[in-house]
Amino acid sequence: MNPYNIIKWQDEVLDQHDNVLQEGTLHDEVNMNRMEDGIYESSLMSCMLTQMNLQQKRVLADLEGEIGEISLLNTDVFPFNNSIKTVAMNKPRDTTDYRIHTEVVSANGNAGNILITDKQLNGFKIAFTGSATNITIKYYIQGGMYQ
Repeated sequence: MNPYNIIKWQDEVLDQHDNVLQEGTLHDEVNMNRMEDGIYESSLMSCMLTQMNLQQKRVLADLEGEIGEISLLNTDVFPFNNSIKTVAMNKPRDTTDYRIHTEVVSANGNAGNILITDKQLNGFKIAFTGSATNITIKYYIQGGMYQ
């Protein structure tokens, strides 16, 4: 991009006998179109910077996360498991394209796999597949926010 070179506009200055003491800047097609081009380029740059700013806000919002902890109970006898529970998110998402990472904090037996299902904008379901009767899971939600 070329920098915009400013034209210092000057008035025509005449003496008392109408002799030109200072030439004025011409209000001609060249100068007026140059000014219009500069205004147009500035407007385009403003739009591009606004778009970049919005994209950066989306990237930052996508990094914003939520952390929670939940206890799951299983009252069925293995290999059956009824530990599924709904988790409500503190901050609803704009899309279900968010990631959930889990960590088993404690379990009184085999936790098996952690299952995430039925993702919605404001929550999801979580369960485990193992033989434990009680486990505690820490979950990390990231993404899905496009402000």
